[in-house]
Amino acid sequence: MADIAFGSSDEASQTECIQALVVEFIATFLFVFVGVASCMYAEKHGGDQLLVLFVVGMAHAFVTAVMISAAHISGGHLNPAVTLGLLIGGHITVFRSMLYWIDQILASTTACYLLYFLTGQLTPVHTLAVGVGTFQGITWEIVLTFGLLFTVYATMVDPKKGSNTGIGPVLVGFVVGANIIAGGGYSAASMNPARSFGPALVSGNWTDHWIYWVGPLSGAALAGYVYETFFIDRSHVLLLRVEDN
Repeated sequence: MADIAFGSSDEASQTECIQALVVEFIATFLFVFVGVASCMYAEKHGGDQLLVLFVVGMAHAFVTAVMISAAHISGGHLNPAVTLGLLIGGHITVFRSMLYWIDQILASTTACYLLYFLTGQLTPVHTLAVGVGTFQGITWEIVLTFGLLFTVYATMVDPKKGSNTGIGPVLVGFVVGANIIAGGGYSAASMNPARSFGPALVSGNWTDHWIYWVGPLSGAALAGYVYETFFIDRSHVLLLRVEDN
């Protein structure tokens, strides 16, 4: 497993880092704006629950795939859990991770306040479904986020991803949509603390909110550790670098 890189405050003044933060803000803003808007419309007009989950899941899947691709400068994390999972694997420094987390939370908050201004409708929050206990909800979020990060590593990070190169964002979008359809009716399938934070702040409803930090961050950290420890071959990466020289 790669060592965690701490970085330094000097990163904040680097042009490349500033560009990455701007891109990450824009991409996370658009991701949250589209995702929350789809939930607001579904909540306002109701309908069959399975159909609602499918529509919301597909909206999140499409916008995730596009924003990851568009935000290649920053890596298109869109999610503090993704940033943590990559931090565990040594793919981003601790200092830059903190900048990304602040960036993602601010983007989510801005998107939700704009939606409230445009619609006059409070943003729907992530809460556990009736009959779903705290431990069950956390477990749902751990498993779903583990699947998300496992896919990110397998299709976008692993140097042996091979033919998956280029379609990684689409595959990540697919797993986000599938997870929402599968788990949305139980834990709300957040997988993303920033995605949960903005709506909670705007609506003033913090019910079950802590679960959407503990679950996703735990699942992401576990996925990053497992994939880096058991599946990424560091000697393979070293060999490629030697051959390139």
